[in-house]
Amino acid sequence: MTLPEHIREDFSQGSLDPDTMAKDPIQQFERWFSEICSVDPDAPNAVSLATASGLGVPSVRTVLMKLYDAKGFVFFTNYTSRKAKDLEENPHAAMLFPWVRHGRQVIIRGPVSQITASESLKYFLTRSRGSQLGAWASDQSSVISARGMLESKLQEVKQKFASGEVPLPSFWGGYRLEPESIEFWQSQSDRLHDRFEYTRDASGEWVIARLAP
Repeated sequence: MTLPEHIREDFSQGSLDPDTMAKDPIQQFERWFSEICSVDPDAPNAVSLATASGLGVPSVRTVLMKLYDAKGFVFFTNYTSRKAKDLEENPHAAMLFPWVRHGRQVIIRGPVSQITASESLKYFLTRSRGSQLGAWASDQSSVISARGMLESKLQEVKQKFASGEVPLPSFWGGYRLEPESIEFWQSQSDRLHDRFEYTRDASGEWVIARLAP
């Protein structure tokens, strides 16, 4: 099937100059993320998260990045989900921030590990009560015969935790992707995009290299 002609594909932006980029990729990410948040507040923290099983079978899905700092980028999930099982077998992943409308992408690769229960609890307490109950109600990635099963389980946990706070499930929490490389991609005309990748040298310092588009 031929794609409709009105689909827009050219999101050319101003060039990306390595001389003006931050020496630290987390600082550069902060710049871009702040800029995107200021003009497009609709889930700029949504990322495509790619994992692979121990046999190398890939999976990808959209998750929400909820925390980031010098140590890495954090997302939350059920520890029995497909992504969690992948990470147990193969604790490496890649994240893609697809800011297509603004002609930008950020790609992050590296090892992934669970954060502490106290870190997960700190975030869990900031979630709405509905989201807290939802974490208890869903056996993520398992096969269910009907939506009614979810709704029934939700009613059960609502009754169970009718009074007081909803506790953190033992099977739910965060993962941190520790970046080994971070690529900043900016759209340019004629598909000659600007790509710069940060990686660490032998001394552990970040170095920047330009990649061909």
